[in-house]
Amino acid sequence: MGTPSYTSSPTEPGPANRDRAGAELARTLPYLRRYARSLTGRQSAGDAVVRALLECSLHDPDVRAEIRNGPISLFRAFTRLWMSMEVPSPAGALSDPGSQIARVPSLPRQALLLHQLEGFSVAQTGAILGLPENEAEGLVQQAIGELGLDEPVRVLVIEDEGLIASHLESIVAEAGHRVVANATTAAQAKILFEREKPHLVLSDVQLADGSSGVDAMDAIAELSDVPVIFITAFPELLLTGERPEPAFLIGKPFRDETVRTAISQALFFGSHGRQ
Repeated sequence: MGTPSYTSSPTEPGPANRDRAGAELARTLPYLRRYARSLTGRQSAGDAVVRALLECSLHDPDVRAEIRNGPISLFRAFTRLWMSMEVPSPAGALSDPGSQIARVPSLPRQALLLHQLEGFSVAQTGAILGLPENEAEGLVQQAIGELGLDEPVRVLVIEDEGLIASHLESIVAEAGHRVVANATTAAQAKILFEREKPHLVLSDVQLADGSSGVDAMDAIAELSDVPVIFITAFPELLLTGERPEPAFLIGKPFRDETVRTAISQALFFGSHGRQ
């Protein structure tokens, strides 16, 4: 399962519909957590905003009804809360309005992540941000134009399927970066990371010899806090909340634009992308 299809309709009263609304909320929450982490750059910060939203819903019946009214309403409630609060940066509170972290709640960045990473349509993105469709489209295009402003970096790909590895290399190159090596096992990934010293890692989860990209990154994390983007056919396996989760997670099959968006966001946060 990749990113779910976001369609929703108003929830009518009644036990059966309440049960369906609760099931849809449970299904969508992991993807809201993914969005929150990609927006803030950290699992702890993203989860804090989602937790604040759920706590708010316990005391406010209007918020509780809104978040149970489908994915668009859930993301809209989250956006309203996110834009109204200050999330602590890795160095402390957002006291410096000129810092990169303080500039994160920009509408173009949110529009890009909602559309390219989470798979909402432009119209749905506008509804979440409280904007007309044409304004949402303009924000997405503005953010796409800014993707080419990233400084070139060295990238390590951890992927055991040759066609996918080659595809990722072409996406990286089109984004202005360079793949310096491709690993197919966790052991090889650690060796190549130590040798090539990349600035960014793109990693599959299930590798050729039965090893795990997650295990590879756990080993690499002991050497560096380089940002990591996981690309997997089973993103829900990394969205359980049972262990530290990646800030940047893409489902297979993926779109080129989604990978480019994740790369730009990971580089935006730099070393804060894996916490």
